[in-house]
Amino acid sequence: MGRLVTAVTSSLTGATMLAACLLFPASAQAQGQQGQNGLSNLFGGIFSGASPAPSQPAPGPGGAQPWSGEDGASGHPLMTAAAIREAAGNFENCVAGMWPDAARRGISQDNFQRFTAGLTPDLRIMDLMDSQPEFTKSIWDYLDILVNDNRLAKGKEVLATYKAQFDATEKAYGVDRYIVAAIWGIESNYSTQMGDRSVLQSTATLACIGRRQAYFRDEFLSALEILNRGDLRPEQMRGSWAGAFGPTQFMPTAFKRFAVDGDGDGRRDVVDNPTDLIASTANNLKKDGWQSGQTWGFEVVVPQGFNYMLADRAKMMTIAQWEKLGLKRATGQPFPHPAEKAYLLAPAGAQGPGFLMLQNFRVIMKYNPAEAYALAIGHFADRLRGGQPFVQPWPRQERELSRSERLELQQLLAQRGFYKGTPDGQFGGQTRDALRSFQASSGLPADGFATSDVLDRLRGR
Repeated sequence: MGRLVTAVTSSLTGATMLAACLLFPASAQAQGQQGQNGLSNLFGGIFSGASPAPSQPAPGPGGAQPWSGEDGASGHPLMTAAAIREAAGNFENCVAGMWPDAARRGISQDNFQRFTAGLTPDLRIMDLMDSQPEFTKSIWDYLDILVNDNRLAKGKEVLATYKAQFDATEKAYGVDRYIVAAIWGIESNYSTQMGDRSVLQSTATLACIGRRQAYFRDEFLSALEILNRGDLRPEQMRGSWAGAFGPTQFMPTAFKRFAVDGDGDGRRDVVDNPTDLIASTANNLKKDGWQSGQTWGFEVVVPQGFNYMLADRAKMMTIAQWEKLGLKRATGQPFPHPAEKAYLLAPAGAQGPGFLMLQNFRVIMKYNPAEAYALAIGHFADRLRGGQPFVQPWPRQERELSRSERLELQQLLAQRGFYKGTPDGQFGGQTRDALRSFQASSGLPADGFATSDVLDRLRGR
């Protein structure tokens, strides 16, 4: 689950990987998520003691793609090829050195030795951790992929099959069943795309090699706790390269916080037990602040000439205040609770639909902090409930900028004094603010939407 991986690449299922490739959710770039699945490649080398790691990449089992043997794109000193090889050569000692921490967590020595025996590093993860896609997905392409007729049909089938479990969970936790079903569908396409990497191997690799070792040390030890307690078996804990597993993609630390024994059998099985899975996912949302009986947001029509500097997550206003500024529901219906506070999201700028986002949208973003992901979850849940597609069209004529073009746009904004950060080709809040300032100075709608026309204007064409 991307929601608890706020400083690292998240669960990397199909949904998060796509979210990570979108331009507008800056947090998704930090996640890596989002995503969500080159998940089946295992590095086959065995490293122990001071034995040197291989100087050249070796093919993984079954011809799986190996580590590139190259420096990571982040430029972090622990992501250089030399540093990775050195850490890989010390992998066995690194894992063994975590025994005292494991003992403090109540893990028996027998179980520690049993579950860590034969672990080898999966160095292909180093490439995935530092990957920087050259091309990105547009928000409309992302939604088209995730919210489709086949997935809707399967979601309705799941809701009917597990009606009793959804009924009990809604009563116990007050969380909308359609949101839970949407997360299940988008994270793993209803348990058909969960990833096939060993959670223990992935988290051990990341705990000993690369730039996020402290974070993943906790994930690795938490995975051992889960196995030691007997909630899951090692073969059940298979998932993304970052360690997320199960139909709704729990990280090990998230499992510890949110997993519940929904059917009272003494185990918290979020992989193969639908009762535990549904209840645990709902418990996660409840503890993150889900407001019972409330929706996530509304599609709105934004009037011509609107000041898009107000389209900012930090600029919360009541719906009544937004109405005074000319915003209306795209369906033509009245807003049910004008006193609710919301912020305006305009993922495709002035050319696309707007959305007023409520508290529950922020809760979904705690699950995975990409606005694209949260929008897909909310919309998919509405469609499962019987709602219609979005009313307003997307600017499908616009193409997404390549990474080299994004980098150039940042450099040109910096040359003009609008951008103060370090150009890296990844768009976050600082880039959007700089772009808005440039657009405003040029008499354009200051919506922060990066298009080829804006880039051409920056180039002076």
